[in-house]
Amino acid sequence: MTSLQPSPQAAERGEPSYIWRDGQQRRLEMIREFAGERIHRVILENGCGVGLYLEHLRPFGGQLIGLEYDLERARQAKESSDQILGGAGEFLPFSAECFDLILSNEVIEHVQDDRKAVREMVRTLKTGGRLVLFCPNRWYPFETHGIYWRGKYHFGNKPFVNYLPKRLRERLAPHVRAYTRKALGELFEGLPVRFISRRVIFGGYDNIIYRFPRLGRLVRSVLYGLEKTPLQAFGLSHFWVVEKTQGQ
Repeated sequence: MTSLQPSPQAAERGEPSYIWRDGQQRRLEMIREFAGERIHRVILENGCGVGLYLEHLRPFGGQLIGLEYDLERARQAKESSDQILGGAGEFLPFSAECFDLILSNEVIEHVQDDRKAVREMVRTLKTGGRLVLFCPNRWYPFETHGIYWRGKYHFGNKPFVNYLPKRLRERLAPHVRAYTRKALGELFEGLPVRFISRRVIFGGYDNIIYRFPRLGRLVRSVLYGLEKTPLQAFGLSHFWVVEKTQGQ
């Protein structure tokens, strides 16, 4: 396996999933568990990247629609689904009450207005529909989106950046947010929703396993075990499932 080089858009828009490995498969299984019958209905992936999750959702038989801000990635995603639209998450080009299920996988941290993006997803959900949301956890020991230092962008995992005071962190990582549980909850204030799941999860660590199989699998096993303890607070990503309770 060759290492993937960051794209020119890596700082501004993050890197989507290009390769399907255990980490992605685990997230798909979590989506399937909490989607229930919704996975067979009308689904939006809001920020679909190159379409890898759409490709793996296709066997469930739902009507799949992808929205992607980056037009080149949207073109690539066309290979996975015929219904790919270009657009921004703050201005979803859909009427209210459209979708049974919306997937937002490490996307809201990149949009200009995350509060508006959340409101748009809730608006376009049907009553009883669910949003499955993954986004960065502020208390993870690494900033995974790189930093700016002396005017230059440095890609990769940077330790302890997220533990800095907010103002200093935002100087190093102005291109991406990381959320505390409280800050994420504030995005939903006043919206007609109820929370089905609010957890923090660790990553798949597939790169470590590829290079050091036995050590990597041990690390992953230990960290997955920590998800059942208060130490989940130091996990990679928030995993929230939010259900719309009434029309807007």
